[in-house]
Amino acid sequence: MNRLPIADRREVRRAAVRLMRGERRALTAVLVLTVLTALAGLVGPYLLGKIVGGVKDGGLTLSTVDLFALGVFGAAVAHLLLVRYSALQAARLGERFLASLREEAVTRSLTLPARVVDRLSTGDLLTRVTSDVGTVGQALRDSVPEVFTGVVHIVVVFVAMFLLDPLLGLVTLVGAPFTVWVLRWYLARARDAYLAESEVNGDVAEISAAVGEGSRTIETYGLRDRMVAAADDTIARSYRARLRTLRLRNVLFPVTSFVNTLPTALVLLIGGLVYAADGVGIEVVVTGALWVWRLGEPMDRILFWIEFLQRGSASFARIEGIGADAEPVPAVGVPVDDRIEVRGAHYSYVDGHEVLHGVDLVVQPGERLAIVGVSGAGKSTLGRLIAGVDRPAEGAVLVGGVPVADLVAAGEQQVVLVTQEHHVFIGTLRENLAMAAPDAPDERLVEALRTVEAQWFDELPEGLDTKLGAGGLELDPAQAQQLALARVEVADPHTLVLDEATSSLDPATARHTERAIAAVRESRTVIAIAHRLQTARDADRIAVVDAGRVVELGSHDDLVARDGTYATLWRSWHGG
Repeated sequence: MNRLPIADRREVRRAAVRLMRGERRALTAVLVLTVLTALAGLVGPYLLGKIVGGVKDGGLTLSTVDLFALGVFGAAVAHLLLVRYSALQAARLGERFLASLREEAVTRSLTLPARVVDRLSTGDLLTRVTSDVGTVGQALRDSVPEVFTGVVHIVVVFVAMFLLDPLLGLVTLVGAPFTVWVLRWYLARARDAYLAESEVNGDVAEISAAVGEGSRTIETYGLRDRMVAAADDTIARSYRARLRTLRLRNVLFPVTSFVNTLPTALVLLIGGLVYAADGVGIEVVVTGALWVWRLGEPMDRILFWIEFLQRGSASFARIEGIGADAEPVPAVGVPVDDRIEVRGAHYSYVDGHEVLHGVDLVVQPGERLAIVGVSGAGKSTLGRLIAGVDRPAEGAVLVGGVPVADLVAAGEQQVVLVTQEHHVFIGTLRENLAMAAPDAPDERLVEALRTVEAQWFDELPEGLDTKLGAGGLELDPAQAQQLALARVEVADPHTLVLDEATSSLDPATARHTERAIAAVRESRTVIAIAHRLQTARDADRIAVVDAGRVVELGSHDDLVARDGTYATLWRSWHGG
């Protein structure tokens, strides 16, 4: 199975800048609040230094000490309020970033070409839009605000230390080279390590889904040992990937924890020596030591979240990779008519193994064409090409002289593929229908439901406002298929490609669905991929596909009279 690409560092930076540009004002407000919070945190230690220095020199009265103490209390209260408010604003900003990112991820996932989705690892796409988005969400809500505010606090403290005393300011920077070294070492390895961990998590999700969905097949064909071995291998790779990231953390955290304690100890030591030599006042040493001691809290905060920030960065790169290599929307012409032409179409799912070999076919407007053949002959693949779901590797599939895949890419649904798969999305009935034509009035939506004989609609007290899906009205298979067909009616394509939309339904449900399909087929070109030959008998023409080629083309009676491939299939179907 293929995987989606992963955005490189430059693309991730561009995406981050794009997110921030949309929130310039909020970002500026958070920055200002954070700087004010850091400054408020410096006031208390500064006043305490003044108290210590004044008491030592004997220059402070008791009332002055009380005023300074009141100032320390007031600064602490102001600092607390600013911390809470700035954290709230940062969290809100993170939620807005996350909302934008979720919308992008969903939009990109929905615009992936079906041919790309079909070849993707289910676990890869699933983990990107679930766990990766969740990881980035926590990073945006927690990691980014915490690291951002921590960095601002550290910068403010360093600047204040140099203003207080340049020598003590230099002493404060002693641990910086160690921090820079260990962070560079960690960051140089962390992205690849966390990307590998996210990738193997997708593999775990993939094999878990495969085992869960195919358990009966595994049991029937005695594949238990093979699947257990594959699962063991995947879990072992997951363990090794997690162990790799753990080793990185085991270097990062001990080194930085040691470095955090170094500046405070050196400020006290050097400051004490300078004070003993009458180089600075005691209040400078006390204030400086308290300020440097305050560096520990933001440093711990940064280190606590830096590891999760790397996870978030890796997940962000995976999310940005969704649709990163998508083809640009082509500039398409206007079809001159509804005529469909397949010219020398070749197609393969795997390189070197062609499914279709130079297929030529013409479908006239309003025609009823059935495509038949044995399983694996290429019927459904040809239907997908005609519907524009896939592009031929060679040749062309045109509608009115325009490549149908280009029309689909440009959002022009002139040919629609209808299969037995149907989806009811969480939302109102109106939203489920209008996604086919967002500007469609309610009258058109109701008319589409009437066309497919969705009589259950009349029993809904809230009508088009009825909630569907989880937490709302649960539609049975027949109703869900009628909804899907009503959506097709709203889209109003001129051609339908029917890939046995009733084959997996029970007889009663199938009869309801067939009546709905008959209503939708009215006045449209219909190309029916017939797995049951009885469906093909009433078609205007029948195209017989064998080993990836159209080997016969004609009416039912003509093909039976030829006594060729179709006649053999017909006799086999009827037991003759």
